[in-house]
Amino acid sequence: MKSGIDLSHGYPDVRPQDDLFRHVNGKWIDTHEIPADRASDGAFHHLREKSEKNIRTIIEEAAASKAAVGTEAQKVGDLYASFMDEAKIEALGVSPLAEDFKKIQGIANLQDFARLLGELGRRGVSTPMSVFIEVDMKDSNSYIVYLEQSGLGLPDESYYKEDQYAEIREKYVAHIERMFNFAKLPDGAGAAKRIFELESAIAGFHYDVVKNREMDLTYHKMTRKQINTLLSNFDWDVWLAAGNVPASALEHVVVRQPEFNEGLNTLLTEEKISVWKEWMLWHTLSGMAAHLSSEIVNANFDFYGTTLNGTPQLRDRWKRGVSLIEGVLGEAAGKLYVERHFPAAAKKRMEELVANLIEAYRIDISELDWMGAETKKRALEKMSKFTPKIGYPDEWRDYSSLEITADDLIGNVYRATAFEVDRAIAKLGKPVDRNEWHMTPQTVNAYYNPTMNEIVFPAAILQPPFFDIDADDAVNYGGIGAVIGHEIGHGFDDQGSKFDGDGNLTDWWTEADREAFEVRTGKLIDQYNVLEPIAAPGHHVNGALTIGENIGDLGGLTIAHKAYQISLSGKSAPALDGFDGYQRLFIGWAQVWRSKNRPEAAIQRIATDPHSPDEHRCNAVLRNLNEFYEAFDVTEKDALWLDPAERVRIW
Repeated sequence: MKSGIDLSHGYPDVRPQDDLFRHVNGKWIDTHEIPADRASDGAFHHLREKSEKNIRTIIEEAAASKAAVGTEAQKVGDLYASFMDEAKIEALGVSPLAEDFKKIQGIANLQDFARLLGELGRRGVSTPMSVFIEVDMKDSNSYIVYLEQSGLGLPDESYYKEDQYAEIREKYVAHIERMFNFAKLPDGAGAAKRIFELESAIAGFHYDVVKNREMDLTYHKMTRKQINTLLSNFDWDVWLAAGNVPASALEHVVVRQPEFNEGLNTLLTEEKISVWKEWMLWHTLSGMAAHLSSEIVNANFDFYGTTLNGTPQLRDRWKRGVSLIEGVLGEAAGKLYVERHFPAAAKKRMEELVANLIEAYRIDISELDWMGAETKKRALEKMSKFTPKIGYPDEWRDYSSLEITADDLIGNVYRATAFEVDRAIAKLGKPVDRNEWHMTPQTVNAYYNPTMNEIVFPAAILQPPFFDIDADDAVNYGGIGAVIGHEIGHGFDDQGSKFDGDGNLTDWWTEADREAFEVRTGKLIDQYNVLEPIAAPGHHVNGALTIGENIGDLGGLTIAHKAYQISLSGKSAPALDGFDGYQRLFIGWAQVWRSKNRPEAAIQRIATDPHSPDEHRCNAVLRNLNEFYEAFDVTEKDALWLDPAERVRIW
C-alpha cells in the first residue's frame, strides 16, 4: 500500500523540527504562481477546481439533452444557458433592473420603504437587517425567525473605521459613483458620498467579529410587540405583506444584536428617506451586478475582486456559470456528481474513520485530568448523540416548484431566491428536518452544526490529500481524520460547548470546569495573537476571533493521532518512504494546509475570517502536541519547540 505522502513540493533541507509546513510545502509556496483568477490557491482549491470541472460536464450534458420542461435537467441546462447567453445580456444592459429602479425612486415615505424591502428582499436584494429562518438555538425541535445586523457594502464594520482601510474606503466611494454612472442613475458622485455616510452610521451599530461569535450574547428572543418597539420606525405589517410572509412568523423572533436594531431605528426617519432610496438603488444594482452587462460585471469585479482581494483577472464565464448552478440547483447537480464520482467503498471507509474518531474522543474525554466527573458525564452524553453525515443527503431537495427559463437570467435569479425564501417560510411550525444538508455533495468542505449536533462531510472532500482510499491509514488520519476530529471538536470549542447533545444552547458545565477550560483557551488566544500571515507581514492573527477554529484544529489533530494509535492495536506503525506511521500522519496534516494567498486577501481574512492562516493551522498546532515532539525528536534547540508549561492541551 502506498504511503500517500508527497514531498516533491517541499524542502528536504528544512528540518521538520524547525518548520514542518515548509519541509512539506516550502518549494511550492516559493515558486507557485496563484492563477490570475484567484485570490488564493492550494490543496482545497485544487479539489474545488476538479469538482468544478466535473460539474461543468454534468451541466453541459443537461444543456444538450433537450430535457422535458419541468425536469431538473431542463432547469440546470436552461439556467446555465441563460447565464452563457452573452449577446442577450449585453443587449439588455441594466434594463432588467429598470422596473425595480423605478419603484425605488418612487418611494415617498418609510411605509413605501418597508414595502420595497419586503418585495426586493425576497428576491435577494440586501436589506439593512437580515431576516432568516433557522432552528431555534434554545429549542432545537423548532424553527424560528432570526433578525441580524446587515446593510454594509464593505466586508465588515472595521472597514468603515480603521486607518488601515482608508484607501479602500476612498475606492469604495469611487466604485459606487462609477456604478451609478454606468446604470445612468442620478447624481452618482453625491449619492456615493451619502450612501457611504449612511453605511458608516450603520457600521457604527454593528457588533464586531469577536462579539458576534458569542452565541449567548447574540440570542435575544422577543415577541412581536417587543420588536415593534425595538424598530418602532419600521412598518412590519407592510413588510410582511410585500414579502409574502405570514404574520405568525413574527410571533417570536430571535434578535441577534438588539443594540444594532436600536441604532438602526434612529436612522429610519422620513428626513433620511432620500438617502435610503439611494442606498436601496445601490444594493439592488450591486447585488445583481454579476448578472448584468460586461461593463457592470467588470467594474464590480475591479472593486470586490481586485481591490479587496488582489485578484487580477475575472474567472472564465463558464466557471461563474457553474457557481450559479451550484447556488441555485446544487443538489440537482449533486445527484449526478455522487453517481459518477463517489464510490460506495469511500463512504464505507469514511464511516469507519468517523466511528474511530468518535471513540477516540470518548476515551480522551474520559481521561481528562482538568474536567470534573459531572461535566465529563454530560460531554460523553453529547458525544453519544453526534450524528455523522457522509457523502450526500438521504433525501434530495425538491425543485419542482422552481421555474427556470433559458431566456431570462435576472428573472431566474429572482425566482430562485424567492423559491428559497418560500422554502424557509414553509418550515415554520413544522418538525425540524434533520435530513437537510447545508452543503452540496460537490462542495470541498465540512461542517459541524451545533443545533443538530451533526458533523457533515460532503463527497468532494473525500479525495487526496484529505482522503486516499488506496493509501496507508497514517496519511488519512493526518488528513481527513484530523478534519473529522476538527468538526467533532467544534462541538466542544468555545461556542459549540455551549450547546448540549440535543442541540440546545444551555450551560451544561460546572463553573469550575468552564474556568479551567477558559484558562486553556486564553493561553491559546495569546499564542495566536503574535502570529502574522506569510502573505501580509505586520498584520496579526486575531486569537479571539480564531479561537473556535484553533480549538478545532488542535483537538482534531490530537484525536486523529489517538485514533490512529488505537487502529494499530498495539502494533508498531509501519515504515513507508522513510517515515514511520506517526511521522506520516503529521506530514499528511501538513499536506492539507498547502496554500498561498494574495496580500489583499490575507489582510481581509485576518480581519473577518475565523480561521487562522493555513501555515499557522499547520505549525502552531504541532507546537502544542507532545506526540509531534516524540515523532520527530524535537528538542529545545529546534524552532518549533515550545516549553512544556506553555503547551496547550484541551482535548
